[in-house]
Amino acid sequence: MPANMISKILEKAVLPLEVIAPHVKTEAARTSVLRNPNMEKLQKGYLFPEISMKHEAHLKKYPDAKVISLGIGDTTEPIPRVITSAMAEYALALSTPEGYQGYGPEQGQMNLRKVIAEKVYPNMGIKESEVFISDGAQCDIARLQMLFGPNVTIAVQDPTFPGYVDNGVIVGQTGEADEAGKYAGISYMRCAPENHFFPDLSRVPRTDVIFFCSPNNPTGHAASAAQLRELVDFARRNGSIIVFDAAYAWYVSDEEEAGGGDNKKPRSIYEVPGAREVAIEICSFSKFAGFTGVRLGWAVVPGELRYADGSPVARDFDRIVCTCFNGASSVAQAGGLACLATEEGRAAVRRVVGVYKENARVLVDTFASLGKEVYGGADSPYVWVRFPGRRSWDVFAEILEKTHVITVPGSGFGPGGEGFVRVSAFNSRDRVLEAAARLRKYLA
Repeated sequence: MPANMISKILEKAVLPLEVIAPHVKTEAARTSVLRNPNMEKLQKGYLFPEISMKHEAHLKKYPDAKVISLGIGDTTEPIPRVITSAMAEYALALSTPEGYQGYGPEQGQMNLRKVIAEKVYPNMGIKESEVFISDGAQCDIARLQMLFGPNVTIAVQDPTFPGYVDNGVIVGQTGEADEAGKYAGISYMRCAPENHFFPDLSRVPRTDVIFFCSPNNPTGHAASAAQLRELVDFARRNGSIIVFDAAYAWYVSDEEEAGGGDNKKPRSIYEVPGAREVAIEICSFSKFAGFTGVRLGWAVVPGELRYADGSPVARDFDRIVCTCFNGASSVAQAGGLACLATEEGRAAVRRVVGVYKENARVLVDTFASLGKEVYGGADSPYVWVRFPGRRSWDVFAEILEKTHVITVPGSGFGPGGEGFVRVSAFNSRDRVLEAAARLRKYLA
């Protein structure tokens, strides 16, 4: 047979890889490293990337659709110029010998820590040394879970922000999840309309750590002074530590709107007497200053907060921060300082918050006009809507299919969220009004 014919036959021949190269394995290469068994416990993917994937799939199905996202809580209003100007000035100074700075303190620049202590926590006894600047509250949640370790027990609101639970699973604080999605080892504190979104603490078992978010994500409920006193007293009796997530504190209505006394809705857990001995507070610039992409937040760990052996929690947290973190961006910290240091900066971020609060009011009015059971929105950018007898993911899919509006299924925040969807006020006024019109037309 001529050589050229043999060559053509060989070119067309399709032989199994094990015949051509028996030394090459056909399956994916493996190492000898065992997978972290805690990762196997996690249910599906993290909620918000799942929402993004469904968004992308919808756009492939309807490429011309004008999708409006009222789902993931990502800010949309431009950052006020007084803040971006400060960041730009700081960034440009890095090009000069006089203005250049390298690594900063892992705990954050002292001028920003001091301003947070004075402006965010006036008359609460918070010292600048107790404020730790970070790259956002979600990262602080992970660092705190690393600090507590695998041997603590935790309690969470139900429904709740999924980061508290998922980080607890990853570090080994839990067992497996049951069919309802509840992990063994976690105490789920039911927060529903029927109990005014505050748990019956007489039925909550003692745990080492209590994660509590107010105003709550996803329900939008802001706890009253009386409720937070009850929570602090509960932690003091049980020797527990509260991790208080105040990421939405700037959305709490003014005291004269809510009423004083027990009806007042504190913006900080440290407004409650005795909280310094049992509580860590985390907060973020993301939702009041538009820093979702800039990344900046803080944690407060008071000196009075002690472990069972009497050692200070702050000392260990400082060690975690110095080991796992090189400090927040100095440019971002310049922006954070501009937010809080002057009345001009504080007024600018209050105006941005006002835009989202008005959006929330539009959404609440829309659902209420349709006879829907709707909560939140007054002290939060989130609106919590009940669809009795329906599964959250089904409602999410139906709203997306019929209106091209993205929401978030309530069950993604825990078993207590089943039958609800969360609707976010984070978008432009025009888009929120358009989304409201679509929802009104469809739900009517």
